[in-house]
Amino acid sequence: MSPFLLRILLQILLLVVILPQKSNGEFEQWCVADVQATDAELQAAINYTCGEGGADCSQIQENQPCYFPNTFKDHASYAFNAYYQKFKHNGASCYFNSAAITTEKDPSYGSCHYDYTP
Repeated sequence: MSPFLLRILLQILLLVVILPQKSNGEFEQWCVADVQATDAELQAAINYTCGEGGADCSQIQENQPCYFPNTFKDHASYAFNAYYQKFKHNGASCYFNSAAITTEKDPSYGSCHYDYTP
């Protein structure tokens, strides 16, 4: 086999192995707190998502897996994502008055799991 053909086959193989494969053509996305959001903005959004918004925020309660770190940013990230994953197929966005952004990096850590709904 010629070195040129071998190089082409190697590049194709690398592309197949390295690039993530999604059968539906979409990337996984989570919704997290924007680092530029103020604590007041985050608290207001947490109050909405965990209250009338209907997100399941039980995992950020004391003695639960996502309670620590106990910061507005971390609790808001969990709450935003819980709401976004639950309602994104009904038109929900990851906005929360500019307090949130989407990420393609799974924010889960330790025993704290952030849901993802395809």
